[in-house]
Amino acid sequence: MGVRKKIRAQQIKEEKKQLAFAKLTGCPTSPRKMRLVADLVRGVEVEKALQILKFNSKEASINLEKLLLSAIANWQSKNEDSNIEDAGLFVKEIFVDSAGMLKRLRPAPQGRAHRIRKRSNHVTLVLGSKNVSN
Repeated sequence: MGVRKKIRAQQIKEEKKQLAFAKLTGCPTSPRKMRLVADLVRGVEVEKALQILKFNSKEASINLEKLLLSAIANWQSKNEDSNIEDAGLFVKEIFVDSAGMLKRLRPAPQGRAHRIRKRSNHVTLVLGSKNVSN
């Protein structure tokens, strides 16, 4: 590997050290319902986001709270020497993608059947650090 490539690889590694992410796959909630809760915490500091999720009445907030705690733990394992309060962690990105659907049939009048689509989703949460000088 050349010198320039090695320097660039080290820069990318340092940038990735400031980010931590967690993924939730196959969550049995509609993506539309999950996006309502995800929009509440996008761009918010970690402590405030945990409080928002804790006191939200929607079921999707329970799953997102666990996901946020997992992302915080991932950040701690990457940055063992740093302190969370000093880092200024915030929810940099959060996006909800549609996952597979379970298709079920519901009886309908006159011998017909309607299809029921039980949707699920994938959530990806990325934490960023406001203080890059860690």
